[in-house]
Amino acid sequence: MKRRANRILLSALSLVLAAGFAHAEGSKAVRTAKTAPAAARPLLASGIATQYIDPSVRPQNDFYRHLNGKWLQTVEIPADQSSWGSFDQLYENSLTELRGLIEKAATADGARDADARRIGDYYASFMDEARLEQLGIAPLQGELDRIAALKDKAGLPALLAHLGKIGVNLPFDFYIHQDNKDSTKYIADIVQGGLAMPDRDYYLKEDDEKLADAKARYERHVERMLTLAGNPRAVFDARSIVGFETELAKLQWTKVELRDPIKAYNKVALADLDKLAPGFDWQAWLEAAGLAGKTSHLIVGQPSYLKAFVEVANKTSLDTWKTYLSMHLLDAYAGYLSKNFADERFDFYGKTLSGTPEMEPRWKRGVGAVERAQGEALGKLYVAQYFPPERKARMEALVKNLLVAYKQSIDKLDWMSPKTKKEAQAKLAKFTPKVGYPNKWKDYSKLVVKRDDLVGNVMRSKVVEAERELNKLGKPIDRDEWGMTPQTVNAYYNPELNEIVFPAAILQPPFFDANADDAANYGAIGAVIGHEISHGFDDQGAQYDGDGNLRDWWTSADHKNFKAKTAMLVKQYNAFEPLKGYRVNGELTLGENIADNAGLAIAYKAYKISLKGKKAPVIDGLTGEQRLYMGFGQVWRSKMREPQQIVQVKTDPHSPDQFRANGTLRNQPGFYEAFGVKPGDGMYLAPKERVIIW
Repeated sequence: MKRRANRILLSALSLVLAAGFAHAEGSKAVRTAKTAPAAARPLLASGIATQYIDPSVRPQNDFYRHLNGKWLQTVEIPADQSSWGSFDQLYENSLTELRGLIEKAATADGARDADARRIGDYYASFMDEARLEQLGIAPLQGELDRIAALKDKAGLPALLAHLGKIGVNLPFDFYIHQDNKDSTKYIADIVQGGLAMPDRDYYLKEDDEKLADAKARYERHVERMLTLAGNPRAVFDARSIVGFETELAKLQWTKVELRDPIKAYNKVALADLDKLAPGFDWQAWLEAAGLAGKTSHLIVGQPSYLKAFVEVANKTSLDTWKTYLSMHLLDAYAGYLSKNFADERFDFYGKTLSGTPEMEPRWKRGVGAVERAQGEALGKLYVAQYFPPERKARMEALVKNLLVAYKQSIDKLDWMSPKTKKEAQAKLAKFTPKVGYPNKWKDYSKLVVKRDDLVGNVMRSKVVEAERELNKLGKPIDRDEWGMTPQTVNAYYNPELNEIVFPAAILQPPFFDANADDAANYGAIGAVIGHEISHGFDDQGAQYDGDGNLRDWWTSADHKNFKAKTAMLVKQYNAFEPLKGYRVNGELTLGENIADNAGLAIAYKAYKISLKGKKAPVIDGLTGEQRLYMGFGQVWRSKMREPQQIVQVKTDPHSPDQFRANGTLRNQPGFYEAFGVKPGDGMYLAPKERVIIW
């Protein structure tokens, strides 16, 4: 539900990218406030950061700036960040906590069990800067030699498969997940890739001055990286690499096209890959990738791309292929090499693309490296230290409250037929909530970690994870698996498992405050829970049934009604312009916008149910309804550097944060009543223009 540059990509809705978003608890404090005798009931805090309110801005005109105005005026984005807000602050806090756990594991006393020893040794290998300076590019030399030794294109399929296993960004790759139309089985998906910049528009939009400048700077980055690696033809080869990636960009599906799960479901027998995309030795690739003999079919996500890619690949010279693969290897591992490589990589991806002035301190990057390699082993330590069992119970109770509200809401929909309502209720009944941490932890015993071999540690960790994924084929679905670690400040919905997942690290203020009154918590974490539930019924999630299969369970009339509502939402968000010349893409962000709007609406209803007919207390001069909407608005408090804002608009399925707040609130009938919004106010939408879906 929320973005960050290094977020993992799930086969789930809402993350994604980034997607995803977060949650917090909210039940024990809620129950105490409700069950205590009236005379003994403590006055809880409002949960609203009133010190940031800008009284010069009317909430009816710009609610986001009214609520967060003083914060926006005074807070500076830290020099090592591309954005700053509620999510970023919690992420920063978690880094400090994780650092303490890792450094303890790195000591003799802390390294008593195998997981802790691997964590400590991995971190130590990252922090040993002197050794990395001594080694220079030597740790990658074996892989560079392997690429240089390629004699002809006949060896390309096996080489691509190998490089994919160690995490190199390639023109196509695969991942393992549930079969979209048979959720009882795992299958492999082949997907497009191979671009080093965030989106195809960075290569193709030559009339956009900022994107064209980024492309020119990328070519200079490639040249400098190749020069550092000792390439005497760096200028020529950089031009060839960017040209090759531009050709790939022309073939690729857009971010909007990639959102269609039906269009992306193209099941192909392994033997028929040659017919779909002739001219490439698919059998050699399948064997080297480890897929041959493990599965009979796979899914081709973008068949037109794959076919066209083979044609481009065969036209591209062997020399260009070698330099392209060498460059992508360097980019994948520059952060684990000597300072000159790490600095050059940051100069482009950090400064140019994101506008970040300074690189994060080494300890932060070291924590991130451990997280990527041994996330759940680190998560086990994190949960033991920072997530007491009662928090999990509180969150589970709050999730249950939101599911009840959603159930009641479905029954009252005026645009959905009884037949489709019955199917929707059946899907809702099969939702699986996961809170805090997994029931069982990943096993990292196969990972060999050496304190003096950082690049080797990274490569071995990539291979261990690749083998873990491959070994799923032919096995029963693991319904206990998580797609995020407990220390991730995020959350997600996975349509294939029909599950909503809330990691431990998100269960903190401003998302959940145990000392605050119910209203702000319902507006914050309640809306987050509602958001993730709503992903099961957004324009993508609604195409899956309760068992996680792509199946049309809608009547044609309901499809028509739903599309009419979502078209209105697309139009609303298309009008938002965070930067001059860069508008929000209402189609790309549709799923998240549906979830934001529906999530808050359901949270409001759940809060009303929780009052049991009683009137909410007035705290800090604010009614319960006002605190609920302010609780929602303050979690989106954020600032973003301009280059990163462009990346977000081009690639992120989430709208910019100010529009996640204001854009959502304008569609909520309760918001108008709570704040007296009238025609002529900036936040006003006529009733017929408001989109109310779930």
